[in-house]
Amino acid sequence: MMRAVFGIDVSKASSEVAILVNGEKVHGYTMPNDSLGFNQLLGDLKTVHNPEIIFEATGVYSRRLQAFLEDNGYAYTRLNPLEAKKQLDSLRVRKTDKIDAEKLAQSQFVLNRKPTYVWKKVYQHLRDLSRFYQNLTEDIVRAKNRLHKVLQVTFPELENILSTPTGEQYWNLVMAFPCKDIVLELDREELSDIIRQSTSKRISEKRVAYLADKLTELASQSYCAVKKTSPMIEEVRYYAQELLRTTERRQVVLDEMVTLAQPLPEYDILLSIPGIAETTATSLIGELGDIRRFQSANQINAFIGIDLRHYESGNFIAKEHITKRGNPYARKILFKCIHNIASASHTNPCHIADFYEKRKRQSTIASTKPHTIASIHRLIRTMYYLITHNKLYDYASTQNQ
Repeated sequence: MMRAVFGIDVSKASSEVAILVNGEKVHGYTMPNDSLGFNQLLGDLKTVHNPEIIFEATGVYSRRLQAFLEDNGYAYTRLNPLEAKKQLDSLRVRKTDKIDAEKLAQSQFVLNRKPTYVWKKVYQHLRDLSRFYQNLTEDIVRAKNRLHKVLQVTFPELENILSTPTGEQYWNLVMAFPCKDIVLELDREELSDIIRQSTSKRISEKRVAYLADKLTELASQSYCAVKKTSPMIEEVRYYAQELLRTTERRQVVLDEMVTLAQPLPEYDILLSIPGIAETTATSLIGELGDIRRFQSANQINAFIGIDLRHYESGNFIAKEHITKRGNPYARKILFKCIHNIASASHTNPCHIADFYEKRKRQSTIASTKPHTIASIHRLIRTMYYLITHNKLYDYASTQNQ
């Protein structure tokens, strides 16, 4: 029986293709990663029955090849880069793209890897939106830090105008009053008008008067390092405007995620767990996909990289650490999720929070990381059970076990 394997080494603009039949190389070429190159590959795929296609995941560069294969109904095996390196290191002495493509195909005859699971479109869209949401969050944190830094030069006291230096009203006030001179040049009525415009919500006249008085007081006691003609004034306004724009865009992305996730049965199930809100629920669905495809909760642990690495040699047993070889985004979300669950447990009890607090009390070390990892294991088992059995979380039922 003829067995044809296509090994593809994907780069930014082109890919190396090696075609092996029953272990022997019959053809190889370089193709551009565009419609012309993919059509050439399609022609070769059509010449054989049930081709096996192997390539290494190279981030955004392999997404086009992946989409092309899915659009044309071909199964494929996408390898994790670390997994591919370990599997191929013993097969190659030299490393080039052509050699890698051929060795990928050769290794398939030995390892007989299974085709990669193809995500449903709704989960893929949620993952893409989740990554976009997290990138926007990182941009917001970065802009906040830069705004704080430059505001220390122009008008540091302004950070005390509201209870917390963040949000739409605060950033609008920063744009309007980036230095004290601007405040002191305005009369009370002008100050009040700007304060009224600083928020889309209705604000009482008493609140307006309070903020006007406080703004004048802060400006009077401030000593700025620069004058209002300094270019740093525009820098302050720029970061405040970016924060307004990015925060608004992030909310739009979250609304899209919720719209996509709401019809999925796991959405309400995840929301039923105390401490998990819509942002966390939609992000978890996006990063984990349909967790019904996993055979056990331990497979999810490996997927996100919190399975333990064990090393033992003779009488020496190394301290166990998580592998960190899986999805780092999911790992980060779950790590924060445990702390949210612990915070919510004051009013909404959860057995995961009980476990977390018990481990903290029993521990002799200051770090909470080991307890958090252990709690993530328990949370994953809980999510897996609830979703595969289509049940909502019930704290009382966990106390009977």
